[in-house]
Amino acid sequence: MEQEFPLRLFNTLSREIEVFRPIGETVSFYTCGPTIYNFAHIGNFRAYVAQDILKRYLRYKGFSVKHVMNLTDVDDKTIRDSKKEGLPLSTFTAKYREAFFQDCSVLNLDPADVYPEATKYVEEMIDLISVLIEKGLAYRGEDGSIYYGVSKFPGYGKLSKIPVDSLKAGARVKTDEYSKEEANDFALWKAWDEGDGDVFWESPFGRGRPGWHIECSAMAMKNLGETIDIHAGGIDLVFPHHEDEIAQSEGVTGRPFANYWVHNEYLMVDGKKMSKSLGNFYTLRDVLSKGYSGREVRYLLLSTHYRSPLNFTFPALEGARGALDKLSELARKLKMVSEGGASREGGKFESALSKVALRKFEDALDSDLNVPEALSAVFGFVRDVNRIFPELGKDGAIEALETLRKFDIVLGVLEEDLYGKGEEIPVEVEDLLALRETARKEKNWAESDRLRAEIEGRGFVVQDEAGGKSVLRKKV
Repeated sequence: MEQEFPLRLFNTLSREIEVFRPIGETVSFYTCGPTIYNFAHIGNFRAYVAQDILKRYLRYKGFSVKHVMNLTDVDDKTIRDSKKEGLPLSTFTAKYREAFFQDCSVLNLDPADVYPEATKYVEEMIDLISVLIEKGLAYRGEDGSIYYGVSKFPGYGKLSKIPVDSLKAGARVKTDEYSKEEANDFALWKAWDEGDGDVFWESPFGRGRPGWHIECSAMAMKNLGETIDIHAGGIDLVFPHHEDEIAQSEGVTGRPFANYWVHNEYLMVDGKKMSKSLGNFYTLRDVLSKGYSGREVRYLLLSTHYRSPLNFTFPALEGARGALDKLSELARKLKMVSEGGASREGGKFESALSKVALRKFEDALDSDLNVPEALSAVFGFVRDVNRIFPELGKDGAIEALETLRKFDIVLGVLEEDLYGKGEEIPVEVEDLLALRETARKEKNWAESDRLRAEIEGRGFVVQDEAGGKSVLRKKV
């Protein structure tokens, strides 16, 4: 669809801001999801929130979007840690898959349309590897594994801008842990060894399991086609993961793998790289346990431009809380007037106010998703509405509230205030919430997580607020 005011995105492939033009009527959107071997950390969610804003804004502008987010449920880390716990791989990863979905719900991330799991696409991976071998792009190593020969693919390095001849000669990335020092030929299929235990598949290349990079190529193309519109992820994935995805996919098809590559910058904590050794490593659950809500964390994660580093601090979370309080206070006041005030004429000024604010909001987001500028438009609107509030009247309040709703279609931080009031919550769900609050007070986190999952299975989302209070809203 041709937009009167087109969306422009920075494309990592060209290193330029380009007008977004999708291939067809539905935007195909692929994002690299979590490796489900532990709870996702706030750096992961910085990426997922940025991707959520992009998807929401595409839909806000009238695009249909098919979003696919993969779940890596077999790699070195999942196998290593499942063996440590003495659990079958599928049982081990199921725990963290459900935890990830719960965390996404807390942060109000719109669900993807498809969450493919790597273990369910091994057949497709074997097919891709077979084609690469036939084309002379892949070969069997001395250890029995199948490797991709990057020097045989002319376009290798076009995403990261790293020339092949600058890479360390002869080095191979057999491990799934990505490290530029080891980047050269990479494993497509890893021959089975004793460390893999009972995790293996039979293939024409022998018993083994897929490499990490081939998983995404298979899942993306199976669900979205040979060429997709947008591929997104963190900046740390540009090389070698996304570079390798391009080599594999285009090596098979001879066609572009993705037209737009969108990458978010790193998240730091107190100005330093997040690291367990520095004591500044936080999962989302760590942050929530300190009394902050999912809405507050979401707001902080989206408030910095996605291509700028985000410095996560607890004072900044307090700032997010204050900003949301201002939005919530206005939303509540507008709702009270809209539901009980007397209708009055003279709403032309309010209409102009909304129109100008929405235009500024959309102009900012059209310019490579400039969320900080978009928030400036939102809070300018809040200031102006508060100034004229005594004369607003019912019609003006309805219009102003509708404008806040439009902002929130993209931002996703005000559902509780705008959509969650007046809902009928079944008694049994309220009872489950009370039990969960008791479990949280007793720091019985396993029971708390179980009750959250049961509540969500009944169609409600739990949001934990400051001070230990939890609220419910209907899933939308």
